[in-house]
Amino acid sequence: MSGSSVPPESGDGADRSASHRTDYAGAIYGSILAASVVATAGTTGEYPRLQAIVLLMITGLVFWATHVYAELVGERVVGQRWSLRQIRRTAAHEWSIVEAATLPAAAVALSAVFGLSVNTGLWIALGIAVAQQVMWACLGAVRAGAPRGLVVAEGFVNLALGLIIVAAKVVLKH
Repeated sequence: MSGSSVPPESGDGADRSASHRTDYAGAIYGSILAASVVATAGTTGEYPRLQAIVLLMITGLVFWATHVYAELVGERVVGQRWSLRQIRRTAAHEWSIVEAATLPAAAVALSAVFGLSVNTGLWIALGIAVAQQVMWACLGAVRAGAPRGLVVAEGFVNLALGLIIVAAKVVLKH
């Protein structure tokens, strides 16, 4: 998943190399989004596997496009049009939102290969989404040079957010 330590158009003209990347906000956000989609899928009864996969990917794509648009609008200089370079850069920066949906969607798909029910596949996908959310938060903190205590705190905060979504799925009785 991608991320950058500077906004898509930083204005300083310098591209940041992958070794300087510390912004995993899109990956974290995308993981929370995927967990939310998985938690609510099938709450009204049996849910087809393909629908869950498509819902995960389409939701990721729609939120990615929304984030790209919002970032471009938020960074717009009055009277100037967006450049194709700026649009591409912003789209690439936000792509991790879509990437975060890929592993949970793959888990739902692969659950069929292993003969698991759709419900079991959704629970596995939810676990993956929460785990990757925590992992991206911790990785971002480590790469930013955060002290160990802050890395652990960020991990716990993201775990708590993920567990709230898990609790919602349990309360919704699915």
